[in-house]
Amino acid sequence: MVKMKTFYLEHYGDPEEVLQIQTVEIPEPSANEVLLKVKASSINDYDWALTSGTPFAYRLFFGLFKPRKKMRHPGMEVAGIVEKVGADVKNLQIGDRVYGDTSDHGFGSLAEYMSLNEKALRKMPDELSFTEGVALPHASALAMQGLKDLGQIKKGEKVLINGGGGGVGMLGIQIAKTYEAEITGVDSGQKRDRMIEMGCKKVIDYRKEDFTCSGEKFDLILDCRTSRWPLAHLRALKPKGRYVSIGGQSGKLIAMLLLSGLIKLIAKKKLLMVAVKANKDLPEIEQLHADGKLKCEIDGPYPFEKTPWAIKRFGKAEHTGKVVIRSA
Repeated sequence: MVKMKTFYLEHYGDPEEVLQIQTVEIPEPSANEVLLKVKASSINDYDWALTSGTPFAYRLFFGLFKPRKKMRHPGMEVAGIVEKVGADVKNLQIGDRVYGDTSDHGFGSLAEYMSLNEKALRKMPDELSFTEGVALPHASALAMQGLKDLGQIKKGEKVLINGGGGGVGMLGIQIAKTYEAEITGVDSGQKRDRMIEMGCKKVIDYRKEDFTCSGEKFDLILDCRTSRWPLAHLRALKPKGRYVSIGGQSGKLIAMLLLSGLIKLIAKKKLLMVAVKANKDLPEIEQLHADGKLKCEIDGPYPFEKTPWAIKRFGKAEHTGKVVIRSA
């Protein structure tokens, strides 16, 4: 049988110590699956949490003391070429360039090949390269659903994006710009220039200033970090303001969920959290890209062998834009 390389882990820890390359047989697609030759994959919170075992609450999903067997292959975004199709596949054919967030149907995109349900994939526009395409599905869904669906962003509003220099943040800045929003970004100072180029009017270095204590108030906050307790964000919201989290520290998220109803009733402000719907917004994102209103900000692409280093880089928030991996 023909073999392929994939990343695999048995224990939690430093990604550069626990992640290893495993050689296995190339999977055979089932009736409703396609076999994909992976051309690029990307790094997400999922990959950092899975390899490091942090935040600890995530282990309720991954496995308390070590990852469950079905969770041991990281990677949840993919771009590649269809090489085989199952008997019941209807919308894809051999040779199609495809991409997608695979999380509803399986993980393991940090590999040379991947077999998965065709519903996890979408044909990729010709103008997108594989490294550009793989940067979009998950991050763009979080940004779009956070700003538009939950945040109900309106033209000309004051918007703050915490973690604006990361994969979701960079896309969020550009999406908010299409609403002519006045955008403030929060991240480390070295990302300032690029965030301003993308559309921020102002950038706050979180190491020097706490935006919740500045006295400035916003109509909408998109939080890509969620490292503060819920009540802190109320100080930075205007009356009827909306705070939307895409994820972060588990204790802060639980507190937000518990308090959100009471805060809405008393303070007339909303605390919301995105439960992402995979690939839902890709048609709109593709149109924004085609119209020149959205660019894929890439950190990398890095070679396949550097995946453990890249996951660690992501976990330390040293990246600007989306961390992308080229397939082996």
